[in-house]
Amino acid sequence: MFKTNEYFDGKVKSIAFQTSTLPATVGVMAVGDYVFNTGDKEKMTVVSGAMTIIFAGASESQTFNAGESFDVEANSTFDVNIKEETAYLCLYG
Repeated sequence: MFKTNEYFDGKVKSIAFQTSTLPATVGVMAVGDYVFNTGDKEKMTVVSGAMTIIFAGASESQTFNAGESFDVEANSTFDVNIKEETAYLCLYG
């Protein structure tokens, strides 16, 4: 069944579900700056909008637009800057 998640005072919301192979979430982010921590490896795909990311240990940011994906290592952190409301899909594992 679905599980809803809410973070950062409601500025990030997602719905968790199970794909045929991996757990996943689909969600939205309001304009703002966020820091996320990972437990498992994550593959993020931007569905609409854009995410500007600074990965742990990196000194420069990278921007990912709608249709683009990026990987985040397990047990890591990444900073996210959102300039317009953005939707995403995240696969775990």
